[in-house]
Amino acid sequence: MSIWEQLAVFAAGIGAGTINAIVGSGTLITFPVLLATGLPPVTANVSNTLGLVPGAISGAIGYRKELAGQRTRILRLASVSLIGGLAGAALLLVLPSDSFDTIVPVLIGLALVLVVAQPRLAAALRRRQEAAGTDPAHPDGGPTLLAGMTLASAYGGYFGAAQGVLYLGLMGLFLHDDLQRINAVKNVIAALVNGIAAVFFLFVAEFDWTAVLLIAVGSTLGGQIGATVGRRLPPTVLRAVIVTVGLLAIAQLLLR
Repeated sequence: MSIWEQLAVFAAGIGAGTINAIVGSGTLITFPVLLATGLPPVTANVSNTLGLVPGAISGAIGYRKELAGQRTRILRLASVSLIGGLAGAALLLVLPSDSFDTIVPVLIGLALVLVVAQPRLAAALRRRQEAAGTDPAHPDGGPTLLAGMTLASAYGGYFGAAQGVLYLGLMGLFLHDDLQRINAVKNVIAALVNGIAAVFFLFVAEFDWTAVLLIAVGSTLGGQIGATVGRRLPPTVLRAVIVTVGLLAIAQLLLR
């Protein structure tokens, strides 16, 4: 890479770390930049995945206050998400790179609908559970959320663009909690899924270590910026940011 390409990758890492901590979709910033430097798609994808892991950890640390009291929830969601993430990473090496081009925008669109309608949907679901005599405050969202997180994590291990939007849409519907606390869990799960995928790629794929290092340093800085900004956003504004980022992600994926 030239010095200007390295600066572009570093800046993209900062942007990706920032947006990942607040919403997700940082891959849509870094991945095109890596392709523009001449890296092959698979090498760019796996280098991006590994480089963003420190940023995800940084964002999770920035949200540590909101993580208080959620240890059991995180362990349950992480157990299925790690399985999904590993499966998705394996699929990357088997399936053609454009396999999800059609379904991904649809998934993101559905997640955005869930994010926007989450307060009403969650209230309706809670009333229905109460009428059925079931616990409306299941700490991990129940089997439906666990299944959804497994599938979303499989997608995250495969590519990861707007992975956080999918997580927020699912958890916002099935977890009866503050959106900021849900966002904190999202950051932890994303860090774990990206981490397991990166470990898998270390043994079976080729990396561009310059890109990995630049994104890692940039995304670590961005994770702290994103956590500082994101934690101050009221729920309505945070939902607006999520929807805006999600729509931009859909547009970029459709026009790519």
